[in-house]
Amino acid sequence: MRTRRGTRRLRGWGGVGAMGAACALTGALVLALPSQQSGGRTGSGGSGVTVAAPARADADDCNDQSLRPSDKDGPTIDAIKNREVKKLIVGVDQNSYRWGYRDPNKKGGELEGFDIDLAREIAEEIFGDRDAIVFRAIPTNQRIPAIKSGQVDMVVRTMTVNCERLKDVDFSTGYFETGQQVLAPKKSDDITGYNASLKGKKVCSAAGSIALEELEKEDFGADISTTVPNQLDCLVRLQLGEVDAVVTDSALAAGQAAQDPTVELKGEEPFTTEHYGVAMKKGSDDLVRRVNKVLDDYREDKKNGWRKSYDKWLKGGLGKVSGPPDPEYRD
Repeated sequence: MRTRRGTRRLRGWGGVGAMGAACALTGALVLALPSQQSGGRTGSGGSGVTVAAPARADADDCNDQSLRPSDKDGPTIDAIKNREVKKLIVGVDQNSYRWGYRDPNKKGGELEGFDIDLAREIAEEIFGDRDAIVFRAIPTNQRIPAIKSGQVDMVVRTMTVNCERLKDVDFSTGYFETGQQVLAPKKSDDITGYNASLKGKKVCSAAGSIALEELEKEDFGADISTTVPNQLDCLVRLQLGEVDAVVTDSALAAGQAAQDPTVELKGEEPFTTEHYGVAMKKGSDDLVRRVNKVLDDYREDKKNGWRKSYDKWLKGGLGKVSGPPDPEYRD
């Protein structure tokens, strides 16, 4: 995978008070999709031998090339434009601080964040109007079902491109680089990262997430049976003392550390390298190409571009970065 290094060491938005995550979750609106129960998995036990942290690696070996950009309409875009409601329907998060969330201190509580900016840019490309969009909040484990069922046109929700997901949906080129990391209370000095320090600890992850996939590959003797539909639910479990640590994307974990300054990222840097992409229904080539056109312009910061959005939402917590990953095309 050829990339410019988009994110190295990610840190939280320090100094921000806890935002009442449990209340936000209780009131969250999500698609009426069947819930997925926790899988009842348990840790594999481990040998008890202290080992070094695993080497940093790509999340998987799949080639994440996408279709070349185009501004031409096709059957998928025609269907979107010709339906009764002339709006793009996008699956998003509404609980991830700085990515897709509702600021309770602002009147109206409109969704905002880095992913929301990108979704509006895509709507403007298709309809000529950044407000020609319907946001549907979906939990982590229902992102793919929402696309396959046609309840959304696409998902813009910190969704990592990987081989398994490419069997079910198509992706744009990557628009952000991140990786998995451990989040735990600051007082938990015995947890040092994704390593043997997790032995005997209860670790939370979201169902359908890369974090869970990685934990199932190597749990270091941790109990990984706690899985939740929404990734932010893990923070609530951590706050309630029901789990000892969380594994999630480092960019999201930094936001959670901002919501609750009693927690922090553990380990020097993420232990995987991943790209977020826009997910769409399998075979919607014209829509994939159009989104890639938006992303090409977005990377170059035409009008309201990637850098402007990053500086507004993420720079304060993640610091300076060289920019988004370079696009890779297969035809």
